[in-house]
Amino acid sequence: MDFQDQNIPNVLSPSSKDIEENKLISAIGYLWILCLIPLLGKPNSEFAQFHGKQGLVLTVATILFWIVKFFLIFIPILGWLAIAAGWVAIIVLALLGIVNALNGKYWEMPVLGQYAKKIKL
Repeated sequence: MDFQDQNIPNVLSPSSKDIEENKLISAIGYLWILCLIPLLGKPNSEFAQFHGKQGLVLTVATILFWIVKFFLIFIPILGWLAIAAGWVAIIVLALLGIVNALNGKYWEMPVLGQYAKKIKL
């Protein structure tokens, strides 16, 4: 959800202060294991928790990809292309998460975002 896209002044949005104060720590959450910083450091921030949970899911997906990668490496060409595509996807998702967090947006990652919603801390 982005309050700037809704003709509602930021002053009236209840979480605009939360967003403004936690942009940087939320962005850090997309740097793999550093997802624990917003999750544990800002437990009362809806914005930091949202991005921290997505960062946690991305971290788990990266670990799973590392495991799958060990099997793909033995498949000539197609396996190597799959590994390259996987790394590109992980890096792009992390960068998009960082950019959206720094811009104060609630951006849900494709595919992985649905799992982040299920995390209860």
